[in-house]
Amino acid sequence: MKTVYLLPAAIALTLFFSTGCEDPGDLTAETSYQSTADSVSYGLGFFYGRSIAGEGVDDINYQNFLAGLMDGHLQEDPDLSEEQIDRALQNFQYALQQRREAEREDLAAINIEASRAFLEENAQRDDVHVTESGLQYRIIEEGDGERPSVDSHVRVHYRGTLIDGTEFDSSYQREDPAEFPLDQVIEGWTEGVQLMSVGSKYEFFIPSELGYGNTPPPGSPIEPGVVLIFEVELLDILD
Repeated sequence: MKTVYLLPAAIALTLFFSTGCEDPGDLTAETSYQSTADSVSYGLGFFYGRSIAGEGVDDINYQNFLAGLMDGHLQEDPDLSEEQIDRALQNFQYALQQRREAEREDLAAINIEASRAFLEENAQRDDVHVTESGLQYRIIEEGDGERPSVDSHVRVHYRGTLIDGTEFDSSYQREDPAEFPLDQVIEGWTEGVQLMSVGSKYEFFIPSELGYGNTPPPGSPIEPGVVLIFEVELLDILD
C-alpha cells in the first residue's frame, strides 16, 4: 500500500526537477513570493496536489494533510501509527476501487445498449455477413491465397475505430505491419482472420463480448462494452 501512495510524491518531485539544468534566472520579481524557497515550496505543493488528484483523491482535509506533510518532512513523531496509516490508506484504496468498478459498470451498460442498436442496424446491410458467434464482417477485397488456421502466425495491416469514427490504433499509421499468433488475440480477430485468404481485405464489426468486454486496455480510448471496427488486410501467413 505504501508504494501506491508514495508514487504521487515521486511523480511530483520528478516533474518539478525535470525542467533542465540551465539557469532559469531569478523569478522573485515576477511572483508574489519573496524567495526561491517560497516558490519551490509552492511548486512542490502544486505538483503534489495535481498528482494525487489524478489518483482519485478528491476528499482532502487540508489541515490534516499539511500536518502529515510537515511531520513527515521534519521527521516528527506521527499522530497515527504506521499500522493505522496503512489501514486508512487500504480503506481508501478499497473504496476507490469499488467506486471505479461501479462507474465502469454504468458506462458499460450505456455502451452495450448503443452497441446493440448499431449491430442490429449494421446487420441489415446487404454487404454485411453475420457469423454464429455474432461477429459481423464485410468483404472489401477477396484474395486468392491460403487461409490461416487458429494455430497460424500471421502478418496483417489494420486500422481500428469505434462506431463514432474515433481511430484508436493503426499499423498503417506506424507503417509497420503487425505479426502475432492468431490464438493470442481477441476472439473477434481469431475467428475473423480465419475467414480470410492471403491478399484479402475485410472489415470486422466485433461485439464487445468478442473484444475486450468490460475491461479494455488501460489508457486506451476504448470504453467498456463497445463495438470495435477493424479494417484488416491479411498480408501473409508466417508459418
